[in-house]
Amino acid sequence: MRAKKSYGQHFLTNEHYAQRIAQSPRLAPTYDRRVLEVGPGQGMLTKHLLAEGYDLWAAEADRDMITYLETHYPELAPRIISGDFLRMDFAEHIDGPFGLIGNFPYNISSQILIKMVESQELIPEMVGMFQKEVADRVAAGPGSKTYGVIGVLVQAFYEVELLFGVSKGNFNPPPKVQSAVIRCTRRAEPLVPVAEYGWFRTVVKAAFGMRRKMLRNSLKSLAPPELDLAEDPDFRRRPEQIEVTEFLEIARRLRA
Repeated sequence: MRAKKSYGQHFLTNEHYAQRIAQSPRLAPTYDRRVLEVGPGQGMLTKHLLAEGYDLWAAEADRDMITYLETHYPELAPRIISGDFLRMDFAEHIDGPFGLIGNFPYNISSQILIKMVESQELIPEMVGMFQKEVADRVAAGPGSKTYGVIGVLVQAFYEVELLFGVSKGNFNPPPKVQSAVIRCTRRAEPLVPVAEYGWFRTVVKAAFGMRRKMLRNSLKSLAPPELDLAEDPDFRRRPEQIEVTEFLEIARRLRA
């Protein structure tokens, strides 16, 4: 079966890396080893997840791949969730918290991470394969050229580790980019209260929407009239210099 560009499919072909991914979750006993695999495709990772004894569900949008999985992994058939992962209501399918895992479709990888953040109360841990560029952005800290919106939003709720890289030759078809696997572990206490996440996200996106400009320029449309950004030292910095908790304080000041 051929990979489809419309689904961003690049099938992992190396058993070694599939096994490493399957063995990378650390907190599985805390969520009763319930795992949701996103985009299993031909089941290279699925096979190793089943071998590791996970209580496994699989989310797949490609009907041809669902037929393939039902044929080759009949024990999984009742737990294959057909449809768009990004629109999925997890509570309709999985009873309780779960780990998120996968060789994620590269064309929606950032949206998958945002979905994870917005469902963080259900997802204590994620292990996933991404384009290396995306993985680097998620893990980057302040001062880095790759530090941006996705890193700030994910790190507000998760600690991020870059586990290992995977070269192009380990996929069919080979992607045009290098890949890497990261692990996100939910923080015991989030850096941003869930109730403030929406406004926090708005501020972060506005700041990095003009990343070469100082915050006094990129955030002036969000500021109340009584707050003079031009004379405030906090707003004379650029977004890549701002830590997650500082973004929270800035968001609170803009909303005051």
